[in-house]
Amino acid sequence: MATSLHFFHSPTPQDSILPTSHLQTHLKPSTHFTNSHFFNARRAKTHFSPLFSTNPSRPSFFHNPEMGSISSGYDLGSVKLRFCDVGRNWNRKRSSVSRAVVSDVGSEVKRGGGEGQKGEYDVVVIGSGIGGLVAATQLAVKGARVLVLEKYVIPGGSSGFYERDGFTFDVGSSVMFGFGDKGNLNLITQALREVGCKMEVIPDPTTVHFHLPNNLTVRVHREYIDFAAELVSKFPHEEEGILKFYGECWKIFNALNSLELKSIEEPLYLFGQFFQKPLECLTLAYYLPQNAGDIARKYIKDPELLSFIDAECFIVSTVRSLQTPMINAGLVFCDRHYGGINYPVGGVGGIAKSLAQGLVNWGSEIIYKANVTKIILENGKAIGVKLSDGREFYAKTIVSNATRWDTFGKLLKDEKLPREEEDFQKLYVKAPSFLSMHLGVKADVLPPETDCHHFVLETAWENLEESYGSIFLSIPTILDSSLAPEGHHILHIFTTSSMEDWQGLPRQDYEAKKQLLADQIISRLEKKLFPGLKESIVFKEVGTPKTHRRYLARDDGTYGPIPQRKPKGLLGMPFNTTAIDRLYCVGDSCFPGQGVIAVAFSGVMCAHRVAADIGIERKSPVLDAALLRALGWLRTLA
Repeated sequence: MATSLHFFHSPTPQDSILPTSHLQTHLKPSTHFTNSHFFNARRAKTHFSPLFSTNPSRPSFFHNPEMGSISSGYDLGSVKLRFCDVGRNWNRKRSSVSRAVVSDVGSEVKRGGGEGQKGEYDVVVIGSGIGGLVAATQLAVKGARVLVLEKYVIPGGSSGFYERDGFTFDVGSSVMFGFGDKGNLNLITQALREVGCKMEVIPDPTTVHFHLPNNLTVRVHREYIDFAAELVSKFPHEEEGILKFYGECWKIFNALNSLELKSIEEPLYLFGQFFQKPLECLTLAYYLPQNAGDIARKYIKDPELLSFIDAECFIVSTVRSLQTPMINAGLVFCDRHYGGINYPVGGVGGIAKSLAQGLVNWGSEIIYKANVTKIILENGKAIGVKLSDGREFYAKTIVSNATRWDTFGKLLKDEKLPREEEDFQKLYVKAPSFLSMHLGVKADVLPPETDCHHFVLETAWENLEESYGSIFLSIPTILDSSLAPEGHHILHIFTTSSMEDWQGLPRQDYEAKKQLLADQIISRLEKKLFPGLKESIVFKEVGTPKTHRRYLARDDGTYGPIPQRKPKGLLGMPFNTTAIDRLYCVGDSCFPGQGVIAVAFSGVMCAHRVAADIGIERKSPVLDAALLRALGWLRTLA
């Protein structure tokens, strides 16, 4: 479920063709914690080093051991993080925390029985995207020993950041759901609070400003009543249909928002929620197999308004409304008004950095530059992982934050693909990747009162799903001017693009095509929104699906699954458990799908299921087996 605008999850904008600098953070390999004070850590200065080399044989990462002075916090990019001063019981589940580690892969990892020993960890998490970090921190807070292995040098994946020439760029999303201060769906706020952290945010008055064919423009205002009034003013003859369709969205949202969100695969929780909130659970069960387009067509007849709802769904799921599950649409279309869109001060990268530090504060570990190449099985059970340098780490359970295609096609490439994964790949294909641009521009090119986020489809509705047909634009400096030098703004520009468009091109042709397409996109925005845009550019980086595949380790640069045909809502989406014992998946190729809030939900569900399986949450083996069989049967109906 894409509970954050799918377009906003675009990848790192550099690739092997682009010379780029990179923010590399170095922490002392071992950070000690005591009961009297949670930590004594070193403040790490940020350093810039060449990362994205034009020479494939050149090392990607360079170590600079310069350290700063002792402090109660450290600087990572533009966000100053303070260690979260939150009380906790150090004796819960274990007598003490002897050592917590944030290190690179070359550093020694020590805890308890020693490096790499079987049973040393309760959980190894592969990847530190938001889903992986939420699962890891939730488990650490529950008392589990967790090790996170991250291929990159900072956490976050597509919710990371990089700095260039005084600009701080979000790698992907600049529209943040889940930062609200009420209800049960503010999952980012909750995840940070669990580890004692809180981030300052800036409310966004407009979720997105649509610029559509036939000069149709619609602002999605923060207040639902304002959005509904604007949409009705564009389609006055469809007032009743508009209110009924979005009213159904609110039914879904209110049902979800009333429930304690944990693992659907854990029967004690599921049955408990049903007995406490039977009407809400039945509401969600009713909508589970339905799609937004079918519901919209019950109430709305105007083809242009239905096309607008297609565009609404497209920036949720990169498919039209008839292929977008109604639960996904209901969650996103309402949370933008209920909790609102809120931008974290200093940039989106602060979310992952805060979660990573919270993980360490709770006595668990994260290792950067740790490239997992294999999941180790023994008697059909996942027992550990192997890194590219040959090192191995073992745990009771393994959680993969990689896509399901990468997990089963690469990390388990020597194993037969389980039937459940075959069925999944029959129902879903990889969503397209993106051509992405990160621009630094002179501030005076933007008209007064420019909105932060824009969706542009200026030609024909038929081009909505075509590569390069529609454009998503985000200008986070509208909200947080500290991300750019004075007198400048940042533009994040994303448009769908498939890997097939870039395969087999000679280096010179690849570079030429990249610049040609970038110039065409800029010209379209210049004509539609910002006259003089091209001349105002002071910094530009362009990324392709190859960029996204290389630096985020995502097969074909994909950002999750899309249905091959009209789906039965969310029935076909797999959950966190897999056919391999002790192996779990988390992230955007699991239920509920793409988006920051969705992968956070996936992380919460995964942590609950894993915690039950390793004995730190209640479980019922008999009910577990029955429920998992029932859920497997339900997926066959898709």
